[in-house]
Amino acid sequence: MADRNHLDKEQSPYLLQHASNPVNWYPWGEKAFKKAREEDKPVFLSIGYATCHWCHVMAHESFEDAEVAELMNDTFVSIKVDREERPDIDHTYMTACQIISGRGGWPLNVLLTPEKKPFYAATYIPRESRFGRPGMKEFIPRIKKLWEEQREKIHDSADEISEAIEKMGSMNPSDETLDETVLHRCFKELKNQYNEEHGGFGSAPKFPTPHHLLFLLRYWKRTGDDQAQNMVESTLDRMRRGGIYDHVGYGFHRYSTDEKWLVPHFEKMLYDQAMLALAYTEGYQVTHKPLFKRTVEEIFTYVIRDMQHEEGGFFSAEDADSEGEEGKFYIWEPQEIEDALDEDDAKMIIDIFNVEPNGNYHDEASGEKTGASILHMTDTHKQLGLRYDKETETLRDYIDNLRQKLYQYRNQRERPLRDDKILTDWNGLMIAALAKGGQVFNNNQYIDKAREAVNFILENMYEGQDHLMHRYRNGNIAVPGHADDYAFLIWGLIELYEATFELKYLQTALELQEEFDQHFWDNERGGYYFNADFDDELLGRQKPAYDSALPSGNSVAMNNLVRLGRLTARIEWENQAEDIGKLFFKQIEDTPSGFTQLLQAVDFELGPSFEVVLVGNLDSGDTKNLWNHLNRTYTPKKVVLFKPMEDASALEEIAPYTADMKARNQQATVYVCEDYQCNLPTTDAEEMVDLLEL
Repeated sequence: MADRNHLDKEQSPYLLQHASNPVNWYPWGEKAFKKAREEDKPVFLSIGYATCHWCHVMAHESFEDAEVAELMNDTFVSIKVDREERPDIDHTYMTACQIISGRGGWPLNVLLTPEKKPFYAATYIPRESRFGRPGMKEFIPRIKKLWEEQREKIHDSADEISEAIEKMGSMNPSDETLDETVLHRCFKELKNQYNEEHGGFGSAPKFPTPHHLLFLLRYWKRTGDDQAQNMVESTLDRMRRGGIYDHVGYGFHRYSTDEKWLVPHFEKMLYDQAMLALAYTEGYQVTHKPLFKRTVEEIFTYVIRDMQHEEGGFFSAEDADSEGEEGKFYIWEPQEIEDALDEDDAKMIIDIFNVEPNGNYHDEASGEKTGASILHMTDTHKQLGLRYDKETETLRDYIDNLRQKLYQYRNQRERPLRDDKILTDWNGLMIAALAKGGQVFNNNQYIDKAREAVNFILENMYEGQDHLMHRYRNGNIAVPGHADDYAFLIWGLIELYEATFELKYLQTALELQEEFDQHFWDNERGGYYFNADFDDELLGRQKPAYDSALPSGNSVAMNNLVRLGRLTARIEWENQAEDIGKLFFKQIEDTPSGFTQLLQAVDFELGPSFEVVLVGNLDSGDTKNLWNHLNRTYTPKKVVLFKPMEDASALEEIAPYTADMKARNQQATVYVCEDYQCNLPTTDAEEMVDLLEL
């Protein structure tokens, strides 16, 4: 067995993938930087994640190569970082990469001084130079020469870049407040980016960006603009039928390399499943399309079956590669389908899912067809029903039966690596999705799974700790929680409270919000830092707000503050939400479509929005009837509290404004309030819905 480097004792699956590299990798920490100072060497910081295809490519080409490793060991002190385990490090040095090169991505390779200051950054670097792009074999000697001969210039550059990074965390707020015009301009931007033919936004590569869709549904609700709804409906439909969706095992791949949603990067991320489940759930509430409900159910089937720890938490991701090839687990040759199914069934599946004789999947490196196909649907189930002379639902059920046979056949293949670390922030998103899905579809299994995940996080990563923690794996808990951990988990807890009316979830959300404010909130300028006030090992404290593949912690926190403020009538939280908008006012005004999660909070604040208090007994039929009507209605700008008829003292302590709200004639009663101005209470579900449609 090859010698193991300093990653050997780590927990991250990504770091362990590199533990037997001939590169003398160190984990991030003082030991590595001390060595760099003592040996007067620059630091080669390489950031990636376990399911990253191009990280694997660079590892196989360079980090497993003895010649490249020798050059690296001679020139650098090399540090490996899992960006999912240490998003704070990734945020800082991705910012540096964007300052230096104008772009970013993974693998992220940054050269640092021993003082952690960056002076060079790049993404994938090939082993050999090609197309004018320097390879590792040429790049490393060049850096060594620069380090020896132009040290002063390197330090000046590193100081300049570091100062720019630090300034980004100390911007001043605007005196102006975001208003309705920014929502209209965001819609206009999204409309201009929208792909009429294939759905989604932009060309290739194409990311799902579910927060765009959630914003558009709210914009439709505000304005009645059918184009906003149509953009969402078409995008959800095209993604679900495209190759980005796993039609055999369910769940969504990371993103599409083309504009048609056909060829994905095949990794599956927990956060994508969560955010897309939320988008399809709300899409169903608006359109009532059965396909959207089935998509949510299938996403949850995949996540619960393949991504849940036996004690309740959810794993992070599944790799794109297996047997050294990207997508091998997921693509099909005609003969394999014929082996898995009866002859007539195989012909149907080959037709429905567009399996071509020569394949439709091209090798990304060579551009040549591999002979295999990515399953995707060009026709809707309705069109297929007409073609096969079957009722739509009958055909769906028939296809589902055949897909189960393909699933059993596929399970004989070597599965991709599962990254089994459990992250608080991504679990928070999945808790929110399961709770929301369980609420809308009246499915207690989903709510129970959300409960299990909350219990896992709280018991393993919060209780008994000094603060919320970020990562769990094999009983090992590490890394203090970041802004995303707090914001996303609070979101999940709010959704779980509204799905169960169990007050403990709201109480925990309030407790975490207090802690979040104490350690992350900037009392001078507003906004949340990504790192806590007790965590100062990086270059300054950043305040990310841009909603990229994932919504930012500040955006989610702004939504939470609005909702918690309305639930409890604590105006200071709504003021904090407004302060976040003021802090990022200029950035949002410049590019509204980059802040679609944050603008959902703006939409809520601008109203009309509602506080709904349901008074009753959760076991009674009249209470359940009102609750079910609430859940079915698409009213995103509302918060809901449940007040038990018996002892309501705990709720009244949290939300004193509910003290005088009583049941009428011992019947379940609902109070619909707008900015705490309440209509007369009603016991009638239809009247309640009418009040929410104002």
